Amino acid sequence: MSDNFVEFYEDNPVNFLSLDPIAILPLRGMVIFPKTTIHLDVGRPKSIESLNIGMNNQKKIFLVAQKDTMIEDPTINDLYKIGVFAEIKQIMKLPTGIVRVLIETSARGELKKIYQSKTHFEGKVVLLDDPLNDQGLEIKALNRLILHDFSDFSDMNVNFSNENILKIKNINNPNTIADLIVSNLMVDYTEKQKVLEMNDLKEKLETVLSMISVEKNLIELEKEIGEKVKESIDKAQKEYYLREQIKVIKKELNEKVDYEEEIDKLRERLTQGDYPESVYDKIKKEIDRLEIMHPNMTEGAVIRNYIEWLLDLPWNKRTDEYIDIEKVKKVLDDGHFGLQEVKDRIIEYLAVKKLIKGKGKAPILCFVGPPGTGKTSLASSIGDAINRKFIRMSLGGVRDEAEIRGHRRTYVGALPGRIIQSMKLAGTKNPIILLDEIDKIGADYKGDPSAALLEALDPEQNNSFTDHFIEIPFDLSEVLFITTANTLNTIPAPLRDRMEIIKVSSYTEKEKKEIAKRHLFKKQIAANGLEDYQIKIQDTALMKIIRNYTRESGVRNLEREIGSLLRKIAVDILSNKFISINITSKDVSHYLGIPKVNDYVAKRKTDIGVVNGLAVTSFGGDVLIIEATIYKGKGKLMLTGQLGDVMKESVQAAISYLKSKNIIQSSLEELELDLHIHVPEGAIPKDGPSAGIAMGTVIASIFLKKKIRKDIAMTGEITIRGNVLPIGGVKEKVLAAFKEGIKTVILPKANEKNIEEIPIEVREKIEIILVESFDEVLEKALV
Repeated sequence: MSDNFVEFYEDNPVNFLSLDPIAILPLRGMVIFPKTTIHLDVGRPKSIESLNIGMNNQKKIFLVAQKDTMIEDPTINDLYKIGVFAEIKQIMKLPTGIVRVLIETSARGELKKIYQSKTHFEGKVVLLDDPLNDQGLEIKALNRLILHDFSDFSDMNVNFSNENILKIKNINNPNTIADLIVSNLMVDYTEKQKVLEMNDLKEKLETVLSMISVEKNLIELEKEIGEKVKESIDKAQKEYYLREQIKVIKKELNEKVDYEEEIDKLRERLTQGDYPESVYDKIKKEIDRLEIMHPNMTEGAVIRNYIEWLLDLPWNKRTDEYIDIEKVKKVLDDGHFGLQEVKDRIIEYLAVKKLIKGKGKAPILCFVGPPGTGKTSLASSIGDAINRKFIRMSLGGVRDEAEIRGHRRTYVGALPGRIIQSMKLAGTKNPIILLDEIDKIGADYKGDPSAALLEALDPEQNNSFTDHFIEIPFDLSEVLFITTANTLNTIPAPLRDRMEIIKVSSYTEKEKKEIAKRHLFKKQIAANGLEDYQIKIQDTALMKIIRNYTRESGVRNLEREIGSLLRKIAVDILSNKFISINITSKDVSHYLGIPKVNDYVAKRKTDIGVVNGLAVTSFGGDVLIIEATIYKGKGKLMLTGQLGDVMKESVQAAISYLKSKNIIQSSLEELELDLHIHVPEGAIPKDGPSAGIAMGTVIASIFLKKKIRKDIAMTGEITIRGNVLPIGGVKEKVLAAFKEGIKTVILPKANEKNIEEIPIEVREKIEIILVESFDEVLEKALV
């Protein structure tokens, strides 16, 4: 039952017979009847715009319910056709942005045509006559029954006053009475809409009578349930009274109550612990509040939980770390092959920390690289090397700021944020906290977690990190924060600025083989219960797995394939086929089956309109096969393969340069040709300027009718003057080309400094050509 009784008036309806467009206001979850005065709170932008248009159109507007209340932005098909004409009497904008409007409705109308714009709805509406007011005996009888039942219903419902009942009885029109009663019944809006649409008065009155009957039965059932609940509450109150009496008796007998014992234990923990003065005073104050509070009060549980969190946090507890540089080197080398740059930076930090005896501010290290390259395990190894507690906190998918800063204690079930929770879990003030997958933090209406991390990850501010739940500044300056990410593109610039970026590059085939021999094979032998059997693997077998069954920058899939191989061998061992084996490349083919890696790049033929481009993704380097073709048409340029805006602009820049050099002698329209450029694996989005020279080369190949070398790959940004500009990810791109068997890579001359990053075993086997202009690219690439 609605608390606001809807008032009706009996003036003659305004003549809306004109089919001039009228603004439409969609109603969510409510139906309004004719001859009604009601306040509405309007918040949706389209609805507010409809009100503005109505105000400018003689204050006329048409109200109609939407079919599904869950739809935030309804379309034409989401609205009912029958609603009511209304006049805007008063409008007021609240400070919250909500518009409160006083509406006076007049008569029913039916939408004949709806116009939907980006900002509002308008439509042409015709006036509908009220159901025929037949004063026959049957109608009079139904009207009397409705008034009688509604009077009984009103007596049962405290929300109705006698004054409202008299208003209804003074109305002579049965149709208006029905509308008024249905407006104030707590029935579903769809049922009200059915009543609004009815044109048969008898049917309408019978429906309303049935609704009143159902509502009466519901109220009687509610009263019955309420009485049962009251009996249960009376019993609980009686038990509470008896418990209080028991407590008084225990006090008279000098027996302590459990609640008092709990308070004493909290005070004992406070006096025995080591807390800063401000924290000590805060805890003492909260314990005093808890002591004078009734044990069964809800707020008591909240305060008790808060006190326990304050007592459990390591305000002054530290772990005694032991920094032995040689031991650190050994732990890092034993656990990880390669990654020399990352190891050197870690050792540098620890060496400086030992020299300044912990007085400096800890840097925030960010390991950026493809999945499976050892970023997370490196952070764990640091903790083992220097005897620090290690806590891993995954940030992937976190979209709520409260996950980082915590909820305020006013919320039910409030908890501190994940940083404070990690500190409690570590039990020490100087742990290593790994913020894993920091590039996958999201943001929505609940806030931006990356903004909340700014304070925690800033060495200048994190000595007084404030959590919404704890409310007391907590010192995080002794924490060694290490973050990991697959890409920097999704990390906000202010957060990126606070971190020292250390790039973890893709592994070469040689590095993968050594990692497999030293770590992965032994680990999987133990995981599959094969330690008691003599199982070895040849280098050629490992290389076959690396080349034919995995294509990745890290070693996760390599470990899975080795595990799969050993599980199949375990089956044969239990089948008594053998008890020892030296795995060869033939055994790999036998157990792992058909190779999983597509070698299309290596096997494709030298052809016109096909070129090898190079790209870097969050998973490492990759070779892009770029294809182009021309055919008779109307001068269209088609770009397919989920290309981003920057990549499309690179195509336009390449075409402009080729036109300036008369390689494309006229516009595509004049040549009556369509040009189609496609980058396969169309399900994967691709973007960036580094494919510019590859796009230009494939277009030039088509128009010059010259083939492009299949053993060459290229990367570089092209300008409309034909200059080749530098790009990023040189090491990953060259490694990807090397894995695909490509012999030559074309790079911008400005990237010459990055060649030193490429492993020497790769540089010795692949030719790198440095270019400054696009003409040099065509000279080297075209056959």
